[in-house]
Amino acid sequence: MRLSLEFTTEPFDLDETPGHALATRAVLASAGLDSVEVGPFGNSAEGGQEAVLAAVDAVLRAGLAAGATRVSLQVNLLAGEGT
Repeated sequence: MRLSLEFTTEPFDLDETPGHALATRAVLASAGLDSVEVGPFGNSAEGGQEAVLAAVDAVLRAGLAAGATRVSLQVNLLAGEGT
C-alpha cells in the first residue's frame, strides 16, 4: 500500500526558516521515502505504508521537540492502491 503525507509546522516565520521546519525537513530527507517535496508553506512525501507511517511519527516528534506549536498533517491512500 502506498501513502502520501502532507504537513505544515507552525509558527511561521517569513524572515528565516524556523528550527522546527529544518528538523522536520531533515526527517523527510532521511526517511527513505520515494518522493519528497519541501516548500515554504508545506511539505509532502510519498512512499510505502511503513515508511510513511514511521515518517509521521518522526515528523511529529522532531517538530514538537524543535519548537513547533502546531503540526497539521494529512495522510492519504494513493489512487489505485487498495488495502
